[in-house]
Amino acid sequence: METSRMPEGQSAAGDAADAVEAASDSAALDVVARTGFAVMALLHIVIGAIAVALVLGAPGQAEPTGAIEQLAANPWGPAVMWAGFIACAGLSLWQLSEATLRARHLPRKERFGKLVSSGFLSIAYGSVGLSFAGFALGNRGDSGDSTRDFSTVLVRSPFGVPALIALGLTIIGIGVYFVVKGAGKKFKEELGHFEGTRRGHLVSGLGVAGHIAKGVALILTGLLFGIAAVTNDPGSSTGLDGSLKALQDHTFGPPLLLAIGAGFIAYGAFALVRARFGRM
Repeated sequence: METSRMPEGQSAAGDAADAVEAASDSAALDVVARTGFAVMALLHIVIGAIAVALVLGAPGQAEPTGAIEQLAANPWGPAVMWAGFIACAGLSLWQLSEATLRARHLPRKERFGKLVSSGFLSIAYGSVGLSFAGFALGNRGDSGDSTRDFSTVLVRSPFGVPALIALGLTIIGIGVYFVVKGAGKKFKEELGHFEGTRRGHLVSGLGVAGHIAKGVALILTGLLFGIAAVTNDPGSSTGLDGSLKALQDHTFGPPLLLAIGAGFIAYGAFALVRARFGRM
């Protein structure tokens, strides 16, 4: 009786994927990825502090570039920038392996969801890493200007307006995901180390507040992209910093901005715990 055999080329590809997956499970990548989580946590804390300072009338850019600029403004700035680049690059690679190598063992529907979520995070962490590298090389830019330039190019291209609307809806969707994840405490799947302890209640509270605040901020950012598309005014899409600063012009804006800033700080504190004890 003959046994079915996998085609030689397919078998070789599978063996190669298994080898790469095994390499991605290395202790070195785990340490770098956890460091990347810690760096992102620190950025959220700085962004939150900048948002709170905006309410008090202080200047600043409440987005990753502004946070990185704050970290660069010290004698150890260049070393911190390169360390941030390496950490974020490692985290980006780890998320890429989550989206591809590890996801291939999941059922088809879960595989697609993992590809989208981890793939997006891989791109996001990689872009933050490039921002660190840019500051290390002395190329400092304003992310609000970059967002406006990107929106302008997109609007002027064929199918630009639908694409900008789709981008806004995608960001809003991600924001809703964070709100639902926070309100439903779904983040506990990533962090069960303190489950059932007093510290666990504190960590859970930080996770709820942080995820909801980040979700609301992303929803506001997505709305600005949608407004820019509908009004054909790319200048109104200014990213996270612009969406938060826009709150200052509304009656209940400053208290909401203060709450979002505090929420970002809470998310950063939660992410620091996640970096140390979270499941990888």
